[in-house]
Amino acid sequence: MRLDKYLKVSRLIKRREAAKEFIEKGFVKVDGKIAKPSTEVKVNNIITISTPLGKTINAKVKEIRMISTVKDASEMYEVI
Repeated sequence: MRLDKYLKVSRLIKRREAAKEFIEKGFVKVDGKIAKPSTEVKVNNIITISTPLGKTINAKVKEIRMISTVKDASEMYEVI
């Protein structure tokens, strides 16, 4: 699954356009490497999201789903 779509479906970022913008500005890394919106996400990848305010979130991909509910979204990743 594409990184921008994964961030939206997992609700790490609310909207896909916002996810794409964060990725293009270099705020998102996958396994320590700056990513592109089209980067393929796989189980056990570590996604690092940095905000312009300096907050950083590290999440390990546990599961990939094409569709998720608000309740199920948090099961797709583990914050580390």
